[in-house]
Amino acid sequence: MSTARGWSRSPPRPPEVACGNRGRRGAPAAACALVLSLLLLGVMPARAAEECFLVTDLDTGRVLAKQGLCATRHSPASTFKIPLALMGFDAGLLKSATQPVLEPPPDADTSREVTRGPQTPQSWMRNSVVWYSQVLTRELGPERIRAYLERFVYGTLNISGTPGRAEPITHFWLSSSLRISPREQVDFLRRMLKGELKVSEKAVTETMALLAQQEQPAGWQLFGKTGTGFSPGGDGLPDPHRPLGWFVGFAQKSGRTAVFARFISLDQKSEEGLGLMARRQALGALAAVLAAQN
Repeated sequence: MSTARGWSRSPPRPPEVACGNRGRRGAPAAACALVLSLLLLGVMPARAAEECFLVTDLDTGRVLAKQGLCATRHSPASTFKIPLALMGFDAGLLKSATQPVLEPPPDADTSREVTRGPQTPQSWMRNSVVWYSQVLTRELGPERIRAYLERFVYGTLNISGTPGRAEPITHFWLSSSLRISPREQVDFLRRMLKGELKVSEKAVTETMALLAQQEQPAGWQLFGKTGTGFSPGGDGLPDPHRPLGWFVGFAQKSGRTAVFARFISLDQKSEEGLGLMARRQALGALAAVLAAQN
């Protein structure tokens, strides 16, 4: 097996993997579990601190696949753009995939080339532009954001930020006070897709459109968002030696929808952003799980 920095030549045995009982055409759970186990064996980092892979059926809530620990809360990082898009469209701050076009404010972090220059809601989501999120949170204000989060039942609901670190309203979801578990991410997305969040239908459909991905695992249309951040160290500040990553979303085919979350954290620095790592891992595992549902 090829190796990469921070990965073992002989990966450890994975935690128990559970798959749904049967796919639509009778694919046995054992086959799904075996394939998923082999896939995760090939992608597990040697020093993974915690991880979760969870897939559920939208309509029934049945667990189609589960691996790892999925109840611990972590910073949502850029996956927070999903509830933020819902807030923005519902409040009328976001108009469409192309409007409004915003310019970086003077204090914007434009260290990545894709974050420089004017951005639309579509490029904000695609390029994960933090400063666009910060413009939206400032315009929404803490009272409206808190009310939306309570409506969404989104994790800890805590937007107080990290004491002494930065302006809370522009950083609370970035390795700070707001935290959510993988299971809660899936529950939130299921409520969004079922129209249970008490936001406008336009807010849901426009947000869904921003999440569309090019890949089609097992022929399913994919929607999702990555997130990359850090767990707090002993001083309560983000620790670069404790990176974390997300890929959360849903896949649709022939009237069926599967909702998923992939989370991973390490106890060492990583040269690759863990959001990209989580996405790559999720795509491989989803192909096996979704194929069993066809």
